[in-house]
Amino acid sequence: MNSPSRIHIDLHDMLAMRHELQHIELFSTPLQSSTLLGLHRSRLRGRGMDFDQVRAYQAGDDARSIDWRVTARTGEVHTKVFHEARERPTFIVVEQSLHMFFASTGSFKSVIAAQAASLFAWASLKHNDRVGGLVFDGDKVQHTPVQRTQHSVLHFLQAITEANQRLQQPADQPLSNPLPQVLQHANQLAHTGSLVILICNERHLNDESSHLLRRLAAHTELIVLPIADPLEHHLPGLDHARFSMGSQSLQVDASNTQLRLKWQQQGAAYQEAWRQLAQEINAPLLPLSTAQSVVEQLQSISLRQRNSAQGPL
Repeated sequence: MNSPSRIHIDLHDMLAMRHELQHIELFSTPLQSSTLLGLHRSRLRGRGMDFDQVRAYQAGDDARSIDWRVTARTGEVHTKVFHEARERPTFIVVEQSLHMFFASTGSFKSVIAAQAASLFAWASLKHNDRVGGLVFDGDKVQHTPVQRTQHSVLHFLQAITEANQRLQQPADQPLSNPLPQVLQHANQLAHTGSLVILICNERHLNDESSHLLRRLAAHTELIVLPIADPLEHHLPGLDHARFSMGSQSLQVDASNTQLRLKWQQQGAAYQEAWRQLAQEINAPLLPLSTAQSVVEQLQSISLRQRNSAQGPL
């Protein structure tokens, strides 16, 4: 399941992500619970009742649901079990800015973000939800309306792919934080009860974007996937490290103990800020790294949650 390091992604790769759903269950089904996101389906719009299964009658079951045919055949009272069929818009907000055109190891942040967005788009369509969202870079925001069709998903994935392939070595001008602008759009476009999946640069969280995420969480369900590179949390074990952007470069003494500690503390501060915000707005936090494939990371998070739910043996 290991994926090669990537700088860009193409539409074929995005289409292939749907096959990765066999390796991880993102959303719960009537017969299978998702450890990763199974509990986050509370504010959903109902559309009737669907038959689920037949099981042995239990005290408190509605007598009107007894399956008399199975009861007669088995000699034991059985009842039909129904579940509420639900649908919701899944609104995926994915970053493809020059901030994401970077990796010290593995695939670029922009590629990880694109793969994660594709995975959630296919999972939502498989779950019979409507899918759409926003693709944003430093200059513009592209909106794909939510629809329950494969054509709509393909249109959304094409928008991500085109934004990804436009990325190239940044110029010398400073880059601004695009997250607050796109969150303004998301607050206007995401309908009440929508599932909003935010996939963005870890270091874009600030006071303004935190405020806008709280507003968004007030009328939607949120899942947040901040993306980081290992270098942003730990300096490499070198005497000197050189960082470049366009024609500009910076050299630091990576052997300096105080600098290494400050560097690590700054990275940890962003992680903690995301953790606190996610806890406050009751949003699943799925942090991703450039160092490993998206599916492997989500599997690891799911395994940790399962072990945590089971508790010590």
